Amino acid sequence: MASGEQTARDSREEVPTSGMRRGACPTLLEPMQTGDGLLARLRPAGGILSIQQFIQLAEAAQRHGNGILEITARGSLQIRGLGPETVQPLAADLHAAGISVPAGPVIELSPLHGIAPDEIGNPTEIEAVLREKLAAELLSPMLAPKLSILIDGGGNCGLAAVTADIRVAAVSAGVWQIAINGDGRTALPLLTGSADQAVRAVGDLLRLLISLGRHKRCRDVERARLLSAFPAMELVKLARAPEFQDPLVGTLTLADGLAVLGLRPRFGQMRAGDLIAFLGSAKAFGATQVRPSPGHILLLAELTPRSAMLIAQMAPSYGLSADRHDPSAHIATCAGAGACTSGHYQTKAHAERFGSIAPELLDGSMVVHLSGCAKGCAHPQPALSIVGAQDGYHLILNGKASDAPDAQIASGDIDSAIEELARLIKNERHAGESAAACLRRVGKGDVTRPLRQG
Repeated sequence: MASGEQTARDSREEVPTSGMRRGACPTLLEPMQTGDGLLARLRPAGGILSIQQFIQLAEAAQRHGNGILEITARGSLQIRGLGPETVQPLAADLHAAGISVPAGPVIELSPLHGIAPDEIGNPTEIEAVLREKLAAELLSPMLAPKLSILIDGGGNCGLAAVTADIRVAAVSAGVWQIAINGDGRTALPLLTGSADQAVRAVGDLLRLLISLGRHKRCRDVERARLLSAFPAMELVKLARAPEFQDPLVGTLTLADGLAVLGLRPRFGQMRAGDLIAFLGSAKAFGATQVRPSPGHILLLAELTPRSAMLIAQMAPSYGLSADRHDPSAHIATCAGAGACTSGHYQTKAHAERFGSIAPELLDGSMVVHLSGCAKGCAHPQPALSIVGAQDGYHLILNGKASDAPDAQIASGDIDSAIEELARLIKNERHAGESAAACLRRVGKGDVTRPLRQG
């Protein structure tokens, strides 16, 4: 297939829709079975869609799926509720809309590439050369399905806070750094050089991973092998990363006077009908471009400041928020029961109630993670985790969904347990103290004592 695109194939070719290998990522032509049908994940080439293309994508999701779209934590799009017979027509519709979805590992670009006021280098140029010169390597079945390649143009609107197997980051004009297995502060630097040197280094890494065997990640490469491929790596220091920024929500005015509007879908999920109507109105206000971005954010670009203000005002009617202080932003939810076969409870419904029964927990000092099961797909980092289990719920005060619970709560008692936790914070918190700091000071024993089952 030209350029490795996952476009509509010959109608005689069977589309795989089941039996995905463990650990694989759902793709456009190899979706994953979930509780509400098949789920396809995609990232358009360059990370940008026109308003009209996004409308056509939402129409296709409504036509071929259940009309629910999601933006993942890393900025990919997910279409839910597909059937085995609708996967191929969906791919054909996206192809007809001019939406290119390259096969192979996802290559993530800075969300504001090309327009960020302090961008150092252009990630799209690196991506184009990678896809041209390393097409065979990128399509190798030996690569791990979750292998992540990130190209960061630098600046405060870059991807310094996002982890990746392979990081290509601009450090000064015409100079890029290759680092592996981490974010902008923790990755291991291998090489600093020109764009051509960076591309060659990515090729060397991909070939090294392929030589190690099926589905290896950069964390699996021994230091001796890295030194053999990058003999000067011990002399390379990791470039200083900018301060990690929260996801862009609200209006950012650019140097040219235009604006970008960041919107957060409620709990990362959008309904196609609402999205189509919203984008139609945004288009009437002059919006031309959509950029799905990390942090479950939808960016509208090429706006005037006034049109950004008007679109932000109407967004809540369509389940979108331009309020960076929206309490719901501090809740991470997976698909939950009904949408995921592993989910033990309806996480979205609980998330909707959370603000009214426990506002004290949503002051922004911590993430509340509502996970349908112990896999913790929505938030792999430590959080205040409420995890569905066969025996009810597991409460983990500061940990991952897979950690041992600090308290077990019976199925019918979850709301009262959350209210009890919020009441404890309200009664015990010192002046100026955050919810997270209060829980740490009080200690797990005293916090969970009234929550434990007798």
